[in-house]
Amino acid sequence: MNQIIKKTSGLLLVTLMALLIAGGSTSCKSKKKLAREQAAAEYAAKVEQSKTDLNAIVDGTTHWTLDEQDKRLEVIKSYNLDDQEVKDLIVKAESTISMKRAEMERKAEEENLRKAEEARKLAAQTRYAPIESQFDAVAYAKSVEEANRQIEMTLPMYATPDVPVLIIISREAGINDYDRPTTISMFLNYLKDKKRNIYKVETVKNDNQGKITELELIKK
Repeated sequence: MNQIIKKTSGLLLVTLMALLIAGGSTSCKSKKKLAREQAAAEYAAKVEQSKTDLNAIVDGTTHWTLDEQDKRLEVIKSYNLDDQEVKDLIVKAESTISMKRAEMERKAEEENLRKAEEARKLAAQTRYAPIESQFDAVAYAKSVEEANRQIEMTLPMYATPDVPVLIIISREAGINDYDRPTTISMFLNYLKDKKRNIYKVETVKNDNQGKITELELIKK
């Protein structure tokens, strides 16, 4: 009887161990399968998100700055995704960012040039203010005698009364079109007769003594 019990106990022990081993093997396989499924799901999600972000960059619908777009592109490239659509979108996104950066640099250069031109004009206005004030003094003099006196006070600033005065009547693509040439003496008398001044100084040339040798004007 005792021998039967011992044999039965041994058999149960062996069976239990076999079940445990089988269960452990099944559990291990299930974990590996789950890990593979999770990895596949994560990869698929990364591919889809990459496509979404790349399309937004290419279409110009993203709110990211250009630097942020560049950084996101580099992150996507670091994934090394084996997806042809993603690869094609990466090429398009690189081209889009490159064009946008070139456009941004062009606009920045234009803005710098505009500011430089404004600064030049402001400096010119300040520098030429005394000359323009003299023109106004002649044009808006209360009498002919007063205008003549202002002319006499103004002429010594010029090398001669025949200093050329060039009046710009139009400008296109940086090229000036001028009115018929005149002289400073004739121009001052013109202001006296018209009793108004509609011109401002564009450029001035001076000799070594500081006297004006040429004057370029343009309508205000």
